[in-house]
Amino acid sequence: MTAAPVAPMAPAEHAGHVEPVVTPPATTATRYAELARQLTGIGAVKRDLARLLPPDCPPGSAAVLTVLDRHGEMRLGRLSEYLAIDISVTSRHVAHTADRGWITRDTDPGDARCRILRLTPAGRALLTELGSRHTTALEKALADWSDADVDHLNILLARLRSGFTLPDS
Repeated sequence: MTAAPVAPMAPAEHAGHVEPVVTPPATTATRYAELARQLTGIGAVKRDLARLLPPDCPPGSAAVLTVLDRHGEMRLGRLSEYLAIDISVTSRHVAHTADRGWITRDTDPGDARCRILRLTPAGRALLTELGSRHTTALEKALADWSDADVDHLNILLARLRSGFTLPDS
């Protein structure tokens, strides 16, 4: 005897939080379509976290600081590659962060026409503050999750990020 398919239930809402309804996909195509849909939802989470940024630190500036913190000093062109945005847009973000004293633009000893971008102590302090804001927000938003669920999500997201490459077209 086979079990009848279970219809998805309406989202449960408690304390302003809507539980997602995830119906197990029937095929590979729907499995990956659901993954694409969920990843789009991650964009909404990122936008909500961006609302926690101080008014003088837009997301582009925070991204500049994050990349420099993670990868160390670098030239503008390399930063633009890491950010995956046009160099003119990167340049505006860099100018914004430099004007606020969060980074320096020092002459490259190997090529005086270029600048090396470096985090300043003020930039590191801001990153610490931003990290604290994001951590607190995530702790509140996921307060009803078990530690194991948060750990599992961290493992899966790290695996997705490290293993993701688009096939050549």
